[in-house]
Amino acid sequence: MISVDRQGQTVMGGSEGGWTGMANYLLAFHGGAIAETEAEQARVMEAWGAWYTGLGDAVVDPGNPIGQAMSIASDGSVSAGGGANPVSGYTIIKANDMDDAVKLASGCPVLASGGSIEVGETFNVM
Repeated sequence: MISVDRQGQTVMGGSEGGWTGMANYLLAFHGGAIAETEAEQARVMEAWGAWYTGLGDAVVDPGNPIGQAMSIASDGSVSAGGGANPVSGYTIIKANDMDDAVKLASGCPVLASGGSIEVGETFNVM
């Protein structure tokens, strides 16, 4: 059963009482520069560590960078490179709502290196 609660959240399942917790949000990172020197790499890793520490228990899956990517079109054709704006990494967090998720994502170091973040609410269907 799918329903929508008073806050506009999509609720899956038929449990009495409806929405019972925070939703998970996929943070899909796009772009961002790669640090070239060891000193820059250390500074970037420190920034990521500080961001994750600040997120605390909101981190569901810290994720990873994305390497090689391929795209599959609806006609079955396959192309290298992941499309026009390929995903460069991801993290999954939990938050009270979309605004909260965006606020948590806004401190991500990928933004300081010229990247962007797509924030999407996930929900269980299985």
